[in-house]
Amino acid sequence: MDIKSRLVSFLLIFFKKELVTVIIASLPIFELRLSLPLAIIKFNFSFGKAYSLSVLGNMLPVLPLLIFFKYFFHKLEYIKFIGRFFKWWFSRVRKRSGVVEKWGFWGLVFFVSIPLPVTGAWTGTVAASLFDFSIKKAFLAIMLGVLLAGLWVGIASFSIDRIMF
Repeated sequence: MDIKSRLVSFLLIFFKKELVTVIIASLPIFELRLSLPLAIIKFNFSFGKAYSLSVLGNMLPVLPLLIFFKYFFHKLEYIKFIGRFFKWWFSRVRKRSGVVEKWGFWGLVFFVSIPLPVTGAWTGTVAASLFDFSIKKAFLAIMLGVLLAGLWVGIASFSIDRIMF
C-alpha cells in the first residue's frame, strides 16, 4: 500500500468523504491533483461537488502561508532544524518560476495552474513571496491558478471515470 492510499484510508476512519477531500486538497504536494481524482473516481462525487471541495481545500492554507512567508520568508532559511529544507525548496522555486518573474501576475496564475508537482498553490505562495507580490495580488493570482488547475484535473478525472469505470 503506497503512502497516498494509507493517508486516504487513515483519514476515512475519522472523517466523512467530503472532509477527506478538503483535507487532502489542503496538503502540500497532493493538493487538488489527488483530491479531485479521489473525489470523482473513488468517492463518486459529482464534478461540481468534487471541484468545489477540492478548490476550497486547496485555497485554505494560501492566505496564512502568504502572510507567514511575507513576514518570515528570509528568516526561514536560518532556522537550524528546517532551514535546509527551506533553502532547497526556495532554490527549486527560483529555478522553476521564470514565468512568474517574466510575466508577473499572469505568470503566477499560469505557474499555479499547471497541475504538476512543485507548481501548485503552496509553491505559488513561495514564488509570490520571492517576487514580492502584495498579499492581495498573490491571493487572487493563486486562486485563479487553482481554479484553472482544478478544471484541468477535474476534466481529466471525470473523463477517465466515464471511460474506465
